[in-house]
Amino acid sequence: MRLFLCEKPSQAKDIAQVLGATRRGDGCWLGAGVTVTWCIGHLLETAPPDSYDARYKRWVLADLPIVPERWKMLVKPKTASQYKAVKRLLGEASELVIATDADREGEMIARELVEHCRYRGPIQRLWLSALDDASIRKALAGLRSGTETFNLYQSALGRSRADWLIGMNMSRLFTLLGRQSGYQGVLPVGRVQTPTLRLVVDRDRSIADFVPLPFWTIEVQLLGDDPVPFTAHWRAADEHCDDQGRCLDQCLALEASDAMRAEGSAHLITLKTERVREAPPLPFDLGTLQEVCSKKLGLGAQETLDIAQSLYETHKLITYPRSDCGYLPVSQHSEAPAILTALTRADAGLVELKAYLQPSRKSRAWNDAKVGAHHGIIPTAAAHALERLTGKPRAVYTLIRARYLAQFLPNHEYDRTQADFDCAGQALRAVGKQVGEPGWKRAMPEALAASRGREQAPPQRLPALRQGQLCPIFDMQLKDLWTQPPKPFTEGDLIKAMKNVAKLVEDPKLKQKLKDTTGIGTEATRAGIIQGLLDRGYLTKQGKALAATPAAFSLIDAVPRAIADPGTTAIWEQALDMVQSGEMSLDEFVTKQSAWMSKQVERCKGVRLTITGPAASATRGAPWKKRKSAGRKASAKGRRAAKSPGSA
Repeated sequence: MRLFLCEKPSQAKDIAQVLGATRRGDGCWLGAGVTVTWCIGHLLETAPPDSYDARYKRWVLADLPIVPERWKMLVKPKTASQYKAVKRLLGEASELVIATDADREGEMIARELVEHCRYRGPIQRLWLSALDDASIRKALAGLRSGTETFNLYQSALGRSRADWLIGMNMSRLFTLLGRQSGYQGVLPVGRVQTPTLRLVVDRDRSIADFVPLPFWTIEVQLLGDDPVPFTAHWRAADEHCDDQGRCLDQCLALEASDAMRAEGSAHLITLKTERVREAPPLPFDLGTLQEVCSKKLGLGAQETLDIAQSLYETHKLITYPRSDCGYLPVSQHSEAPAILTALTRADAGLVELKAYLQPSRKSRAWNDAKVGAHHGIIPTAAAHALERLTGKPRAVYTLIRARYLAQFLPNHEYDRTQADFDCAGQALRAVGKQVGEPGWKRAMPEALAASRGREQAPPQRLPALRQGQLCPIFDMQLKDLWTQPPKPFTEGDLIKAMKNVAKLVEDPKLKQKLKDTTGIGTEATRAGIIQGLLDRGYLTKQGKALAATPAAFSLIDAVPRAIADPGTTAIWEQALDMVQSGEMSLDEFVTKQSAWMSKQVERCKGVRLTITGPAASATRGAPWKKRKSAGRKASAKGRRAAKSPGSA
């Protein structure tokens, strides 16, 4: 019997229908010589410390560090019945096809069962990018050897064990140190969550420590040959400006304003126009989708992921959403005509756009060299399901669809005109923009909205000007302004900072090493990390803005700098990538993690803590209890140990 092992019941049902396995069995779908079964996220969990030794039930400083000699896995009580069904089927199978999600965590969900149940038969891998029938059939026709993805499991196992080592030991350590200072709550510390928390703490401190400075600008309305004035801005000499070109000298600004007002007109010194061409943006990866949805739609990172997962699993409208890549394989381009036809048929709002789409156009997005395990998030040909979408899911889908449609439209082109003036010895500059070819911007939601009568304010267009021309001053405003502090993180901003952590690292050697890093966490786990910090009371939301609580400041000040350093975590992620590529063994990775963590524990045992403010354990129950999320992997990822106070 050929057994397909899926990650979720809905996924199993989709694959079973294509395979003709339509008869319901005990925890499976049955067909002729084929059976399709499923997990419910992780059916196993890493054993807690007291499974290795009963004395670890009590948290004692002298017992730290805790490093298992042989790692144990336990069956999760809530899904034990499905585990029994899968174990029975693995015992009966002559061949196994792993059909869990095509990523690191999906590989682990299947492989940990294979090992725990001691299955020793042949293994193949179904690598799916979408769950519509056509995509499933295509993937079934190109099954991979199980050996191709085994290191993906090794990498996931390394991440899980590193999270356990840091979470279990550091959370116990700092909770015990907190108790010594009179604090009775639990202080969870995580390999990824703590550096992420530090990003917010550092930003909040920058805002609190910010000292505003006054600066001055002069806005001048000039007249050309047209009766409509255009705007030019005063440009002060560099020695009177900060690094952003803002004039900090009030007297200079007043003198300039008076002189120009007395002069009454500006002399056009130089005039130049250049054609600017912008290529379409790449299709979305998950992190970029979360950033854009936070900015444009006000969605949280987890909310965006949940919607994208629903568009993928339930509606079959998009490809696999947990992708860290925006590029597409060249082979996918052959599917473009069918997808474009489906998209334009499904939405009457695309009728005008259809005339501009060129299915044969191949943008920079199609690049095999830059495609990793997954390609960019794009629409599928199952666009007929669009009619069922409303509200936020419709808005998210529209953004994803727009990025794909943009690949089949010309570059966006516009003429940028820069006019430099002299007025009483003062420099003025006016900039104008005139669109020559809308190109891919025709596909953007705001452009489609404009075509339906919701026009946005256009950029300034300069009138026809001639070099040497005198332009009378129509109006002038001297503005006294203040420099602004950094903005608080939104969830989208924080996702971006987690991805691009190299920019925040000061050490030049480390910065160079992290230049191409994946950052903190993964596309699949970042939303869960942020939500965990909110659930545990380390972060709060004020509108869209995130803010660190007093307990967060206290914890970040107390933990070793290396634990909270985003650069350290990013280096670990690079090491996990090396495990995935086979450059480093799992044992070597875990041994290094254990040694590093043990050294940190010994260094910190004498630290004195002063913790202020509430923590999650005191106000919201045990911080290691998972949120209810209908078995979604989004909450399981990064929270591998169900009884662990310190997940990722």
